[in-house]
Amino acid sequence: MTFNLRFENDRDGSNGWEFRKDLVVQLIDRHAPSILGTQEGTCSQISYLRDNLPEYHLHTPNRIYDDTCQYPTLFVKRNDFVVLEGSEFWLSRTPHIHRSKDWDSAFPRMLSYGRLKSIGSGRVFSVAVTHLDHMSSNARYEQAKIIIDWIHGQTGAVILMGDFNDSPASPVHNLLVEHGTGLRDTWHTLGRKDNCDSFTHHGFTGIPGKGRLDWILISSHIRVNDAFIIRDHWGGRFPSDHFPYLVSTDHI
Repeated sequence: MTFNLRFENDRDGSNGWEFRKDLVVQLIDRHAPSILGTQEGTCSQISYLRDNLPEYHLHTPNRIYDDTCQYPTLFVKRNDFVVLEGSEFWLSRTPHIHRSKDWDSAFPRMLSYGRLKSIGSGRVFSVAVTHLDHMSSNARYEQAKIIIDWIHGQTGAVILMGDFNDSPASPVHNLLVEHGTGLRDTWHTLGRKDNCDSFTHHGFTGIPGKGRLDWILISSHIRVNDAFIIRDHWGGRFPSDHFPYLVSTDHI
């Protein structure tokens, strides 16, 4: 599951984190993804999920936490996978410099990844979560190129998930699924169409808008069984301004 949490923003009023954090936990518990990638989480939001999702391992290797950052973050079910290794880096020309950014990116952007081993099958694969810039198309394209370099450095199956702030018709999408990465769009793999029913941003209204911004891309080692855009709400109250996206897979 990829899930943009919506950062902790006092201007959100009744949709502020304090009023919906329990809904986020309830939604995750209800759908119980084995691997969860979140975006926009601040330090306090990530800590809340860590404390209230005890069945998940919070994978944040070598992370420098500060109150200015919104982090893409991996949570992995303890009973399903062992995290063998992993790291994270900024999507910039200087990826190991904290909060570095380039190409007129509005905010620093990051990729966080882990190398996982299935407890059931023993298979090993790589999974990453990211969040590309929301303002600059050029920054998104350059950030995607850095991600491709990471993909080329992996062996075996790869899962890439996140909020890419772009549509599936964009140059960024084309770059990530067409230029030698071996990745496929899970939504397209099932023959699903891109239209208003597939849009994942809704601004707390429940009415889809902006496009299908949230993707899960996988290598050919993985079979897609089904995919769901999660529109759960509690009396019209939504856990976030994005719908989470959940994919059911098997390792071939």
